Amino acid sequence: MATVLFVCLHNAGRSQMSQALFEQAAGGAHSALSAGTTPGDRVHPEVIEVMRELGIDLSARQPRLLTRDLADQADVVITMGCGDECPYIPGKRYIDWDLQDPKGQSLDRVREIRDDIAERIAQLLAEL
Repeated sequence: MATVLFVCLHNAGRSQMSQALFEQAAGGAHSALSAGTTPGDRVHPEVIEVMRELGIDLSARQPRLLTRDLADQADVVITMGCGDECPYIPGKRYIDWDLQDPKGQSLDRVREIRDDIAERIAQLLAEL
């Protein structure tokens, strides 16, 4: 069983979608965490809306700060847009996903980002 940590800036969009989609696709075979280098105060409303379309409710999730403890729990760290702010921990596998921030985007664009994440997760699970 692998633990994957999804990290973005605010833990309010990309990383929240990634964690939820990974948990759903992994079906308990692997676990996921998410965090942000500068967490927002809530998950973006447009992200909540497009995830509800898939039967996933993110409305109660709270963005959280990326800590060394969280990073230590991960076997794989997926970064998305946090650049040099994401800590590097030797011995961890790092993958950077170039994904647009969904904040303030149209619902159609957020759906595209969500679907892109789902495809990347399918590939990641095949590798794990």
